[in-house]
Amino acid sequence: MGKVKVAVIQAASVLFDKTASIEKACDLIEKAGNKESKIVLLPEAFIPAYPRGFTFGMKIGSRNEEGRALWKRYWENAIETSGSEVKTLGKAAKDSGVYLSIGVIERDGASIGETLYCSMLYFSPDGELIGKHRKLKPTGSERLIWGEGDGSTMPAFSTEFGKIGGLICWENYMPLARMAMYGQGVEIYLAPTADSRETWQATMRHIACEGRCFVLGCNQFVTKEMYPSDLETVEELSDQPDVMCRGG
Repeated sequence: MGKVKVAVIQAASVLFDKTASIEKACDLIEKAGNKESKIVLLPEAFIPAYPRGFTFGMKIGSRNEEGRALWKRYWENAIETSGSEVKTLGKAAKDSGVYLSIGVIERDGASIGETLYCSMLYFSPDGELIGKHRKLKPTGSERLIWGEGDGSTMPAFSTEFGKIGGLICWENYMPLARMAMYGQGVEIYLAPTADSRETWQATMRHIACEGRCFVLGCNQFVTKEMYPSDLETVEELSDQPDVMCRGG
């Protein structure tokens, strides 16, 4: 068995800013490629943000105007797989000669009514978008802002380094979802997340043993100060810890 160098990039987004987040991602991908990494993994919802701490003004039966404005901003910074942002990420993968997986908030079209999905995008070293996975069951209050995947996007890809595939965050606690990955013969299992607890580390070790595979877990390191000061509901962060999310 040969060896392959991989990069697990536990950086923060430029929150709520898809253009700046993509620029940051491309810079990080280039740095990983310069260090001879062949597989690069970035965290869940890297573009444009995992919106920890926000409710988007939602209560059962109502939603306030500030929350609506924040939702619109989040939606506008989501990406479409047919858009120029995906081409930019593909070029970064090609220029660095890497297999790339990155967490994005995906939308289906240009209408404000389109559902948002928490997705993983996969790129080959020739810059092609070779697949995506939509999170099957957003966790808890994530369901207020993200739709559910239908199970049709659970790919695994054969590469010269082994078969690559994975699941997003809480999906890794779902036995049948894991079995779907194992059944495809996944050998390098990708697990981007927003979970920084010690129990997550135990889950990663369990998957490695259960699936007889290598596991790459990836989280963001985000502090409260990284949030834009002009977010419409920034006051919701007042009771949140200074470190919002740690690398896993």
